[in-house]
Amino acid sequence: MLELIFGQAWIVVAVIVLIVLASALRVLREYERAVVFMLGRFWKVKGPGLILILPVIQQMVRMDLRTRVLDVPQQDVISRDNVSVKVNAVIYYRIIDAERAVIQVEDFQAATSQLAQTTLRSVLGQHELDEMLAEREKLNIDIQRILDEQTVAWGSRLRTSS
Repeated sequence: MLELIFGQAWIVVAVIVLIVLASALRVLREYERAVVFMLGRFWKVKGPGLILILPVIQQMVRMDLRTRVLDVPQQDVISRDNVSVKVNAVIYYRIIDAERAVIQVEDFQAATSQLAQTTLRSVLGQHELDEMLAEREKLNIDIQRILDEQTVAWGSRLRTSS
């Protein structure tokens, strides 16, 4: 009788261990990284491939490293010569440091969009309408430089098109 109980107990323990092991294995694609936290503190960045995350002790945040497109909503800009202009832009960004992108900013995409909108209004508001039309490439470079300076702390790289 005692042998039967111990035999069943080992089976239950083995099943529990297999379930825990199966829930601990994760597969990350080539363009993904996992930012792993151990007991709430940053531990390391893992991936791609098969990784092991210890349930309860470790949590992971999956980050996509591919280039993404962000459409900046149309902005009303008043130029230096008091002409109202509607401007829109497209931002291409890519996460280059997954750790920073998770830890340094809460919502990377929303923060990037807001920063792009304010930078667009600020930079274009310093120029006259003729300059905006004639020096579009120079303005793109200025906007990109300002955005890069701000977002490098967030672990990203940006390209703009307006």
